[in-house]
Amino acid sequence: MMHPHTELRYIDEKIGFGVFATQFIPKGTLTWALDDLDQILEPEVVDALDEDRKKLVLKYSYRNQNGKFILCWDNGRYVNHSFHANCIGTAYEVEIAVRDIYPGEQLTDDYGSLNVDEPFDCLPEEGTDRSKVMPGDLLQYAEVWDAQAIDAFKQYDKVEQPLAHLIRPEFKDKMEIAAKQHKLVDSIRAIYFDRLSMNSAK
Repeated sequence: MMHPHTELRYIDEKIGFGVFATQFIPKGTLTWALDDLDQILEPEVVDALDEDRKKLVLKYSYRNQNGKFILCWDNGRYVNHSFHANCIGTAYEVEIAVRDIYPGEQLTDDYGSLNVDEPFDCLPEEGTDRSKVMPGDLLQYAEVWDAQAIDAFKQYDKVEQPLAHLIRPEFKDKMEIAAKQHKLVDSIRAIYFDRLSMNSAK
């Protein structure tokens, strides 16, 4: 589920829609959490879909560490990519704001953390030499994203958390450690989908 102080807005023909803040969302706020309305689809289910539905699932879903497709039920599926994302994923099925997000500002994340199946061409952005999201980005940039998440968790207990009730029970203790001790028990690297291991196990 997306943070309640967000809304869907049309940007342009090239980008389509995006998710924008309707109120101030301070650094350290959970901006998205996996909830029980999100669909978790096995790869064989997606493969068996008719082409029209399969195309949409592949466009709007991401893959978890087990290779399953996660299709968000709400506006979470419309969050756009940025190499300078203001929201960062974690190994705990939540995303956190890594800087203050102001009313009217678009919420973004780095698609490199979403286990893309194929290289993803991106719009040019200043301040980075990255131009594509790659399937191995989770391994390459995990330390950078972990550091951003740890810095954001320093503010976690100081701001309102309207999505805190959606934290899954198995992650609550680890989230508390992140918030109070400012360290991650699990790196975001833990959600990397290792296709080679998966294929060799078949």
